[in-house]
Amino acid sequence: MDLDVVFLGTAGSMPTAQRAPAALLVRRGGDRLLFDCAEGTQRQLLRSSVGLPDLEDVFVTHFHADHVLGLPGMFKTFSLRGREVPLRVYGPHGLADLLASLKRVLGKLTYELELVELKPGDVLERDGYRLATFNVDHGVTALGWALIEETRPGRFDVEGADALGVPNGPQRGALQRGEQVELGDGRTVTPEQVLGPPRPGRKVVVTGDTAPSPAIAEAAWGADLLVTEATFSEEERERAEETRHQTATQAAELARRANVGLLALTHLSNRYYGGEIAREAREIFPDTVVPRDFDVVEVPYVERGTPQLLKGGASHRREPEVVSSAPQ
Repeated sequence: MDLDVVFLGTAGSMPTAQRAPAALLVRRGGDRLLFDCAEGTQRQLLRSSVGLPDLEDVFVTHFHADHVLGLPGMFKTFSLRGREVPLRVYGPHGLADLLASLKRVLGKLTYELELVELKPGDVLERDGYRLATFNVDHGVTALGWALIEETRPGRFDVEGADALGVPNGPQRGALQRGEQVELGDGRTVTPEQVLGPPRPGRKVVVTGDTAPSPAIAEAAWGADLLVTEATFSEEERERAEETRHQTATQAAELARRANVGLLALTHLSNRYYGGEIAREAREIFPDTVVPRDFDVVEVPYVERGTPQLLKGGASHRREPEVVSSAPQ
């Protein structure tokens, strides 16, 4: 099951010539989960190799303009394409009021908007994973999101199954699902006899805008990938505190406390190009990347390696450059 994160907008409050405002797409198998939808997000999707899919779910971290201004345009485009299936939008308390205020802009849509307001600690159960919300500290009602996969069964011991006389076919599948089976001679074989220890699923955490918070360290504990903001460098810490944002140093300290695999920093102020933010964070947490728009982070299962940044992985280039998570 493939899992990756496509960075569609990595700028802070204002777009630049190189970076659009906040939006990212998590792809897990056939699922497409959009987190935040800033101005120009649908065009970013159309410019990418992803295209503009008929999304089923949109997840909003908070209602500041640089995170939601792309919603009306995208909703209208779906309607102009004749969409009929409902679109679910999840966000913190106030989501219904926000969408109600946009009715005059949207007009009549060809599909239903299903609005779901959540609070920190709520969990959405999905096929093979869950989406858990947690509290962040941005001075407004806001949510962080954690995608947490279910624990997987251990590796199937083919030689052990052969030795026990388990035939190829449905019985082996049942054992892999954790069910015991009865053989033709009356013997019972349990999953513990042919399966290795359970293997962890993957975990991706997206904070949106936030100041440093112990709640984030707890929610992100052991994550394969933490996507969080570094709006400022450490020399602007006072400004970060005033605006309830965080510096690259603070984000790196958070990643170190949470024991994450890879830290991806976004929401950069337009005073930075990215390199200086990466260098500052890597002094504390070496496994840090600062993606640009259309970069992708692939998140493999732990036995297959560590998360990797692919520069331009969602651009129309044929062979995106694979970049190690180690310092560049």
